[in-house]
Amino acid sequence: MIPASPRFSQISISPPMPAGHRWQEAWRNAVTDPAELLALLGLSHRAGELLANADTGFALRVPRGFVARMHHADAEDPLLLQVLPGAAELISSPGYSTDAVGDLDSRAASGVLHKYAGRALLIATGSCAINCRYCFRRHFPYAEETAAAGRWRAAIEHLANDSSISEVILSGGDPLSLSTPRLAELSDALLQIPHVRRLRIHTRLPIVLPERIDQELLDWLGALPLQKVLVVHANHANEINDQVIAATRALLEKGLTLLNQSVLLRRVNDSALALCELSERLLAAGVLPYYLHQLDRVQGTAHFEVSDQKARELVDSMRSQLPGYLVPKLVREVAGDAFKRPL
Repeated sequence: MIPASPRFSQISISPPMPAGHRWQEAWRNAVTDPAELLALLGLSHRAGELLANADTGFALRVPRGFVARMHHADAEDPLLLQVLPGAAELISSPGYSTDAVGDLDSRAASGVLHKYAGRALLIATGSCAINCRYCFRRHFPYAEETAAAGRWRAAIEHLANDSSISEVILSGGDPLSLSTPRLAELSDALLQIPHVRRLRIHTRLPIVLPERIDQELLDWLGALPLQKVLVVHANHANEINDQVIAATRALLEKGLTLLNQSVLLRRVNDSALALCELSERLLAAGVLPYYLHQLDRVQGTAHFEVSDQKARELVDSMRSQLPGYLVPKLVREVAGDAFKRPL
């Protein structure tokens, strides 16, 4: 359990990562063997019980720094449950599909999704530093749909030709898995489009691989004249350690607005205590809770689902314990809807 909120101010904060290739090295050294992950946590003797007995089609990947935040010998650790391939993923569940949120139906150009008024989402890459088992894009055809291909040409053309688009959202995969020069290539092009005013980046890297927030990235963001919003993704308070807080505070100093979106996950954060602790911990990192998503019904994820009734009860409990700005909006994304559906 994390310390009570009054003690957050005592956390020792380290400076952001120096320029160089430290984050790429941490990326390459990620754990990709489920047996190794269990061995690191002292759970090898439970491999037969915990691991899928067949290929799930979605590989394990988790940075070692994230593994270090897991509780040793605890098969119910909330961070472990998010990343460990299990037999439940092999169960085909009615009502679950490979494209639960209608991404492919909203394709506007190569790697460009246009679902909502005023904003377009770019699938910047298919790469992630961590493979979350509940991922709503675990079946997405990244090989054919990546906006960064061809030096972003198709994406830029679509954005330039639609004057209603004022905000560009970078998603993936994880857009911060691209090198900073590659990201700067995109932003240079965006600056030539007068109706684009805001850049939003959806990323899990500041949480799972805070080494990515190096000086080169900070310099690029700080110099960018667009309005900048960075939406991180943390589901449990234990994900947010001192290094993560150093990274988010460095981003704040560059003028970014920082928000968090979570997914409500059975056995991971489906208690009012876990959700309240997450909101408090996010605030200590300078991040405001934004969305609490109900699970996107993608094949292989049904074991994570929490009922709508329980979800509403959890949020009501949060409201009774926290100031309003620390209570995220409970939403579900429904294919074809013009906005996230409040619950």
